[in-house]
Amino acid sequence: MKPALPAKLVQILAPWRNAPAWHVALSGGLDSTVLLHLLANLAKTETLPPLSAVHVHHGLQAAADAWPAHCQSICDSLGVPLRVMGVQVQPGASLERAARDARYQAFTEVIGAGQVMLTGQHREDQAETLLFRLLRGAGVRGLAAMPVQRRVASGYLVRPLLRVSRDELEAYARQYQLKWIEDPSNADLRFSRNYLRHRVLPALTERWPQAFSSLARTAEHLSEAQGLLDELAQMDLQAADQPSPFPWLNLPSLPLTPLRELSDARQRNALRHWLTPLTRLPDSDHWAGWYSLRDARGDAQPLWRLADGELHRGGERIWWLPRAGSEFSDASLSWSDPQNPLELPGNGQLTFTGSVPAGPLEVRYRQGGEILDVPGRGRRDLKRLLNESGLPGFVRGRLPLLYRGQQLLGAPSLAGLWPAASDDWQLHWMPQTCDQGLS
Repeated sequence: MKPALPAKLVQILAPWRNAPAWHVALSGGLDSTVLLHLLANLAKTETLPPLSAVHVHHGLQAAADAWPAHCQSICDSLGVPLRVMGVQVQPGASLERAARDARYQAFTEVIGAGQVMLTGQHREDQAETLLFRLLRGAGVRGLAAMPVQRRVASGYLVRPLLRVSRDELEAYARQYQLKWIEDPSNADLRFSRNYLRHRVLPALTERWPQAFSSLARTAEHLSEAQGLLDELAQMDLQAADQPSPFPWLNLPSLPLTPLRELSDARQRNALRHWLTPLTRLPDSDHWAGWYSLRDARGDAQPLWRLADGELHRGGERIWWLPRAGSEFSDASLSWSDPQNPLELPGNGQLTFTGSVPAGPLEVRYRQGGEILDVPGRGRRDLKRLLNESGLPGFVRGRLPLLYRGQQLLGAPSLAGLWPAASDDWQLHWMPQTCDQGLS
């Protein structure tokens, strides 16, 4: 005999019983309405975290303007606070994806440290997701469909109803005489998910009545397989965990030699795992960029452009450069007050220690042919110094140089790569971090 829906929910949510707060993503539809009602009822007999609801108003159709008031009436009847958040959906090739991105961005604003956002996707949603991604040629990670839980911001997004059928949710709603919204767009067959829901899946279930449960079970098997691939990737990345020779350059990087020792499939698996928190991943047809970067000559400076940044190679190391953040400007900057740090647009910050040389001072970037006075070594070509240091090529064009008129006074000491230009003063550069965006 199947456990009752409230008991099933208590069991599934056990790992998050001590969270600081639970938020329910309330669209006003069947699944989220039932989820909120279930939790509000459970809170009367169980010790649960503080409960609230969040309604994201996309503004994509006129009918949606009435939904916040509907959600407010539900929350008022249950004694649950509601937060309504308006979002701007960015135009793009997929309206479904753009609306989902806007919704999840709103969730990140709500979820505090350790808090949980609960959404109402059910078993049929999981089956649709698997079939949709299968038709798009997704890999194991994509075919694992929707995970029960994942990290979002500093908290978690949890889908406690993935093993619950829509029929169970409808039976519960009718038992408690709940009212819910039927989104008119859910009948629009121009949307791929709606086409699967109304045309494809009914035909499948007519021939195979257990199709929904079978597809959902397959997603669980694939999720387990993806977990094993993640463990393998962690082992391979741990073997490649060699410290960067430039720790002050605060960007994700990996040594190339340990990766080369892996098979192509394990290389791709390890890189997918490493890149997942950094960028949207390429499909299987677009990995040629990785092989070109990997196999380039040692003195080459190849890069692999991805959705949210670039993978660069410097010698025998690969570096991730995000696209987000300030745009780098190589325009000259006057440093009128050298006692204070100089902000370099899109390039971090420059500071002095010691006695500031007489001015007027200016910061410029490399043009080629620069000569630098190096204590104990005399005048040296800057390009040769950079080659000796092994500094990655993508950093060299960003290296700030201090001038007085046409005289190059010095370059940042770069954590001892070469001595400072003077015993009286040193120039220190703090490049932007990965979070700030060095691209």
